[in-house]
Amino acid sequence: MNEQVREQQAGGGTFLLWVAIALIVAGVVAFYLLGDQPTWLRWLSVAAGVGLGALVIALSPLGRDFKQFVLEARNELRKVFWPSRQETWVTTAVVFGFAVITGIFFYLLDLLLAWATKLLSGQGG
Repeated sequence: MNEQVREQQAGGGTFLLWVAIALIVAGVVAFYLLGDQPTWLRWLSVAAGVGLGALVIALSPLGRDFKQFVLEARNELRKVFWPSRQETWVTTAVVFGFAVITGIFFYLLDLLLAWATKLLSGQGG
């Protein structure tokens, strides 16, 4: 049921999305059409187009859904467990230490395999 309601709202949201895109494009087109006018006026037309487009999107069902998403994301961020500074440093040290140990292991393994290859193939000094 809830998905059906959202699908019905999406139709109106799509039209408003196209209106918002048209407003933004109109602002950019006005920038070029006002080529003889002062620069601030040309940029004002772009800002007006973007602002009106953002307003149309904000008032549409898509904008309301986006606002709800942001609110839910903020609530989820409050639930996140953030480690203390000491836990962060200890974890970082363990990761770097493991990376160094792994690097040394693979370096020694490479030396061993290179030695064995030279020994078996009879090439090298």
